[in-house]
Amino acid sequence: MLEFDNVSKSFWTGTQRKVILEQVSFRVELGTSLGILAPNGTGKTTLINMMAGLEKPDEGNIRRDCNISFPLGFMGGVVLKHSAFENSRYIARIYGLDPNYIEAFCRWLCNLGEYFDQPLGTYSQGMRARFTFSLMLALDFDMYLIDEGMPSSTDVEFNRKAGEILKERLRTTTVVIVSHQPSVLEKFAKTAGVLVGGKLEMFDTLEEAKQLYDYETQS
Repeated sequence: MLEFDNVSKSFWTGTQRKVILEQVSFRVELGTSLGILAPNGTGKTTLINMMAGLEKPDEGNIRRDCNISFPLGFMGGVVLKHSAFENSRYIARIYGLDPNYIEAFCRWLCNLGEYFDQPLGTYSQGMRARFTFSLMLALDFDMYLIDEGMPSSTDVEFNRKAGEILKERLRTTTVVIVSHQPSVLEKFAKTAGVLVGGKLEMFDTLEEAKQLYDYETQS
C-alpha cells in the first residue's frame, strides 16, 4: 500500500511559488493500478519521485507498506564512473539479491555488448535508458512507478523483449503511472486521478477521469 496523507509540495521559481500538491490525500492498494493525468509542467515527475521517496513533502506524510520501485528510467542509484557490470552487482547487493543473476539478466536484456563492461559515463542517453530499464525489470517490486517523461530507447529488439517482460510482470504487480496522455494510461490503469492546480481528484474509472481532464485542459 502507498498512501499520501495531507501532502503538500511547492517550489520557488524565482518569481513565484509553484504549487505541485496542496493537502492531497489518496491511497493505492496492491492489485489496483492507478493512472494520474496531469498537463505538462504541473509536476508529474515531482509527484512520482515523492512516491519513490526521492523527494520529501513540505507537509503531510507518505506511507509505503510495500516494495516500491524507483521511477522507470530514473538514473539515481547508478554511478556513471562505474560499468553496467559493476552497477548491476552493486544494486543487487543493496536489495539482497543474487549479483550473478542480476548481472546476467541485465546483460542479456539491454544487449550492450562490450559497453556493458565500460563506464556508464561513456554511454549515449538511449544506452543508459536501456540499462536502467533492464535493472528495474531485474528487481522484484510489489509496485512499479512509471513517469511518461522517462528516457526511451530506439532499439527495436530491446523494446520488444522489455515490453514482453513488463507485460508479464504487470499481471502480478501494481502500477502507478503519470502522463498527460489518456491513451498511455489505458494500457496500465484500472483507476485514475486528475492533477490540476495542486489538487488531485480521484475516480473509480479512467473514463470518468478523462472527462474532467478534457474539461480542465480545454477550458
